[in-house]
Amino acid sequence: MLVFWAENLVLLAVPKTGSTALEGALAPRASMVLRDPPHLKHAPCYRYKRFLRPFFVQAGGKTPELMAIVRHPVDWLGSWYRYRHRDDLLGHENSTRGISFDDFVVEYCKGDPAPFAAVGSQDKFLRINDGEIGVQHLFKYEAWDQVTAFLETRLAVTLALKQINVSPRMDLTLSDDVRAHLHDKRAAEFAIWQAGQG
Repeated sequence: MLVFWAENLVLLAVPKTGSTALEGALAPRASMVLRDPPHLKHAPCYRYKRFLRPFFVQAGGKTPELMAIVRHPVDWLGSWYRYRHRDDLLGHENSTRGISFDDFVVEYCKGDPAPFAAVGSQDKFLRINDGEIGVQHLFKYEAWDQVTAFLETRLAVTLALKQINVSPRMDLTLSDDVRAHLHDKRAAEFAIWQAGQG
């Protein structure tokens, strides 16, 4: 999470949406960088609203605007799958080694998925209690030109992004049946992505 105090903007770090690259580029420019622990770095809207927003309002007398990035659900799940396929997770319950991408997505769709597929929800991350989207500026991961343009204008900077925390490349073709199952079981994930700009 990055806080830009003078510009009245907070960038929420939705996991697997390029937040580490943005942190690398913008941390020197930010008023506050929340890196650790992960549940603070990746605080969702509802947690921000409950704990951090009152603190910021009390400290500065204004309510910061929120920005976030959302990724196409299949691509987002593919990033998680690849990230959990890495060598240092071998033998860990979160490892996807030996599991097909189809099986990973089917498991993700369950109400209580196995640890290797328990990766959260972009929809739940971005919604607040009444179901509305909790950020004022929501961009699609696939529209980096718009993300960059917004941040460069708002922060008066020139962004030079480097790829950081990139997962290994793998074939991530979903079968038609599993893709349809994902759309059916996790329709909200597609709806929140559609709500993004780009």
